Amino acid sequence: MRKEHPRPQFVRKDWLNLNGVWTCEYSKNIKGFKKSKLNSKKFSKKINVPFCPESKLSGIGNTDFMQEVWYHKSFKLNNNWKDKKIFLVQQGTVSELKDSLNSGDITALIIIPETFNQSGIAQLKLLLDASQVRQVDFIKDSIESTLLSIEREIRGAQPMFALELEDIKSRPQRYIDFLLPGILAYMLMNLCVAGSGYNLVEYRRRGILKRLFVTPIKPKDFIISIVLARMFIVLIQLSIILALAVGLLDINIIGSLMSLFGAVVLGAFIFLCIGFFLGSLAKTQESIQPIALFFTFPQLILSGIFFPITSLPEILQPIAHILPLSVIASSIRDIANDGATLINFDLNFLGIILWMVISFFIATKFLIGKK
Repeated sequence: MRKEHPRPQFVRKDWLNLNGVWTCEYSKNIKGFKKSKLNSKKFSKKINVPFCPESKLSGIGNTDFMQEVWYHKSFKLNNNWKDKKIFLVQQGTVSELKDSLNSGDITALIIIPETFNQSGIAQLKLLLDASQVRQVDFIKDSIESTLLSIEREIRGAQPMFALELEDIKSRPQRYIDFLLPGILAYMLMNLCVAGSGYNLVEYRRRGILKRLFVTPIKPKDFIISIVLARMFIVLIQLSIILALAVGLLDINIIGSLMSLFGAVVLGAFIFLCIGFFLGSLAKTQESIQPIALFFTFPQLILSGIFFPITSLPEILQPIAHILPLSVIASSIRDIANDGATLINFDLNFLGIILWMVISFFIATKFLIGKK
């Protein structure tokens, strides 16, 4: 192995320089290689790294178009590196490494400015693959801690603190803990929308609505009475599901059950009113199902039920955050996992209040028009 360090500013106590002779293979075909047929042991050419194959210093000096270049080198790690954090650093141009990042060949890219060795603060740029939702924070924290330790070594400064972690038997954050509140919210939406929607269509088919509205009963009073009746049924159903989840899946509810069921009650009110609105659009019981599906299915994908909303494309995130299922699921999740109370959901609580007003308004207006 060569002894020079490619980045003198980043010299560590233990390091391994991979510059030198590698075997390689390159393709001029626009389609490149078939990866399944690549065999690194049979690479026919040699290249002197870190020089690019177009340079004569690489030993190749080929200035023709090359669609792909594959490198191979075998090396051994020191035995005392076992169980230590190891970074494999690849140098290259920004455009080349961005292509490698986009293709998934590398996990992260640090852009070091040319003025790095000058005085002042060096502004490094870190590029990460945002699709790796669960790894982004870990990679960022790891690189930050590594840069801090490098800075201390360069300046010869001793660390002021040493943090010792003691693993206590605390509540682990499992995927099921994230998933269950979202599933409860989705079941709440389905039970409420289907129940009130089907009921309204059946009331209209049997002429109950026409007979009802010749009485002194107002539409809002009728809706409130149906909502309260259906809400009682929904609460019993969700209570059974929650009890089974706690008993069989070892789910821990950090917040109070009163706050949890308070969020469920508010969500039931919203979805029951929306069910009345959707039922007013349907003429038959057969047509209520596709109408309800048109409303519920997009929310299943966009409302953070199975994965965080932050993993969606940025253009969809503002829309996802304001969906009724999103605010209900986030509120239930905040109570169950973080111990939030009924009134400190922040924007989620404001979203619930807003959707309660909107859903009740459209339910009463369309019910009057369709009676």
